[in-house]
Amino acid sequence: MSKKYGRTFHLPISPGATADDKIMSDLSVLRDAPEVLVTEKMAGENTTIFAGGCHPRSPDARYHPSRDWLKAFAAGVSPRLGEDERILGEYLFARHSIGYQALPSYFLGFAWILGDEIQGWDETQSRFDELGLNSVPVLFRGRFSDLVIEELVSQVDVSTQEGFVVRTVQAFSEAQMPVAVGKYVRANHVQSETHWMKAEIVRNGLA
Repeated sequence: MSKKYGRTFHLPISPGATADDKIMSDLSVLRDAPEVLVTEKMAGENTTIFAGGCHPRSPDARYHPSRDWLKAFAAGVSPRLGEDERILGEYLFARHSIGYQALPSYFLGFAWILGDEIQGWDETQSRFDELGLNSVPVLFRGRFSDLVIEELVSQVDVSTQEGFVVRTVQAFSEAQMPVAVGKYVRANHVQSETHWMKAEIVRNGLA
């Protein structure tokens, strides 16, 4: 099933939000959750792998040579997916605002969707293991609190990290994305005036 992934709203304290971005106005779902998961926000291209192939965030995006690796990679995953199943991840072949030297893969998953429900993290990790996929780095798992978020903010290395994403560990519907998942993005996270798609491709490094 090909479908555009929803927008992740910024946490209220995120300095990287621009005039075009959406800000979370209600943190009660995160505060009330038994557990939240915080993962590193990678500087890549939001990508969907589904039973019929793969596409960047917009299903009708035009061709770009940096996506050739992903098409070959997805060809080994897509036939193993059900029609109502989507794998979401960051595609990190081409350098965007941050260069990576030792990635485990150019595709790092962050969500597994069945129908219109984003699956719980434990189930997601099990599915990734079945498919041989690496996940984005996990920074924290536990109860949400302002103190936890402040500590995570203090640990962001703005020279090597774009920020982090926090979500409930349990499953939630795509319609709940504005309240069940949020991101913190460093200030001035886009540090080049030339969009990466119009610049020479600089390949990130693999471990």
